[in-house]
This record gives sequence, structure tokens and C-alpha cells, in this order.
Amino acid sequence: MDRNDFAERITQSVDGLPGQLGAAARYVLDNPGDVALLSMREQARRAGVRPWTMTRLAKRLGLDGYDNVRQLHGEALKEQALGFSGRASAQLARQKQEGGGALGAEMAGTMAAQIAAMAAPARIEVLAGAARDMAAARRIYCFGLRSGRPVASHLAYVLSFLGDKTVLLDGDGGAGLDALRFAGAGDIFFVATVSPYTRASVEAARFAADKGLVVVAITDSAASPVAPVARHVIVAATESPSFFHAMAPAFAAAEILAALVAGEGGESALEAIARAEEHLAERKVHLHERPQPPEPR
Repeated sequence: MDRNDFAERITQSVDGLPGQLGAAARYVLDNPGDVALLSMREQARRAGVRPWTMTRLAKRLGLDGYDNVRQLHGEALKEQALGFSGRASAQLARQKQEGGGALGAEMAGTMAAQIAAMAAPARIEVLAGAARDMAAARRIYCFGLRSGRPVASHLAYVLSFLGDKTVLLDGDGGAGLDALRFAGAGDIFFVATVSPYTRASVEAARFAADKGLVVVAITDSAASPVAPVARHVIVAATESPSFFHAMAPAFAAAEILAALVAGEGGESALEAIARAEEHLAERKVHLHERPQPPEPR
């Protein structure tokens, strides 16, 4: 279990935790830096609970004690402090020792396991809930920057087969979030962002939530800074033996989400997809040439 797994476990159980346990859980979720750096007693004081409540919380969530909670958060903080260059140094040293094949195989296995984890009932329930809201919305605004941008762009492209209600918010020309001036309560703001979180993505999600939009986030942790403003937090793991975080799980989540939105659309979705396919055929967008048989010798 890593810090992100632990944060997700807290998120799934926090509403059912009584009294001081609930207060302690919310403190841990909202203050990951304090958990890594402050003593248990100081954390308990700040959370407004008794010190032994922190230990009870750790055991309630499957750990031996609160030192394990602090260790998980300390490792995450250390990993973040390393940055891309620090992780690159570790990767290069390991690749030199074990070979590129071993690293590549581990990366493939790690990503396969992360994508398979999407099938967990709790995660599918979040995806299905987000899809229902997205299918019912008047507009869906998709936003992502840096590594989150292709995820948002891919989702917007797939949803474009279902009609014209999906808008990809683009920064080209400095327009940025200008299209949100037409947005209102009940519309969807989809955002993709993972650690190290892009400040503009977090601020955009907060802005959309303040306008009354329903925020759907694909992110890497239930403790992500976009989580507090999101109605639907879709967690996609990013841990990788590479110097760079893995985005394949986020793409998988986006593709599942798009498929579920299409399913919620019923016959109207089928009609829209047929129209899109007819349009592409008329413009000869896709190459459908038959392979030529080999010439006789």
C-alpha cells in the first residue's frame, strides 16, 4: 500500500467513521504534509482529537499503527522532492545494472496492474456515477494541461462522436477558460491532473465549481488538490519505474468513462455515432484501401 492507496481507503470510509475517528481521517486526508513531518501528538492537537485516536484510525484502516501512516506520507514526500531529475538518476543507475529489457518489462507489468485495478467495484461505481452526470449534462467542458492535456483531449474527441455538447478548453491564443462564460449549473467540468499538479488546472477546477459546474476529475490520489471540489474523483495510479509518471491508467479511465457515457445515451447516442461515421466516410478521412495481392514471380 502506498500513500495514494491509503488516501483512497480513507475517502471510501470517512463518511462511516464516528466522531473523533472521522475528524482524524479528514485531517489526514487534508494535510498530507503535516502527517509526514509533525509528531502524532501535534497532529492530534491540530485535528482536535485525542492522540490515541490517530492510532485507532490507523488500525481501523488496516495498518499496525500510526507510524505506518507517517511512513507512507514521508515516502510520498521524498518521492515528490526528488522530482523528475532525481528519479531519472535512479532509473539510469537501475537500467545500467539490470538492463533496458528488465525495466521495460517492469513498466509494462506495473501499468497492466494499475489498469486492471480500475475494475474494482468502488472505482467502477465512481466511473458509472460520473458517466450518468455527464450524459445528463447540457455541456461538458474538458480541460487538462501538460501530461493531463492529451487525456482531456482524447476524452473530448471520443465524446464528439455523441454530439456537439463537448467542448475542449484550449489555451491557444490565450483564450483559456473563456468558453466557461457560457457555462452554468449542471454543466460538467472535466479535468485531468496528476502530481506534480499544475497550478492552473487546480485553479480552473475551483473556478468551475464556484460557478456551479459539476467537477469530474481524473487524478492520482483521493488527496489530490482537485478532490475537494470534485463530485466524482476518478483515481488513476501514476507510479512507474520510469523517471516520468505513468499516464496509461488515466487514458484507460477516460476511455471507460467515454464508453459509459455513450451507453447512457441509448438510441440517441447510436444515431449520433452513425452520423459521425457517415460524415467521416463522406470526407474519406480514414484509409480503407484493400491490400494488393503480391505480384506473381
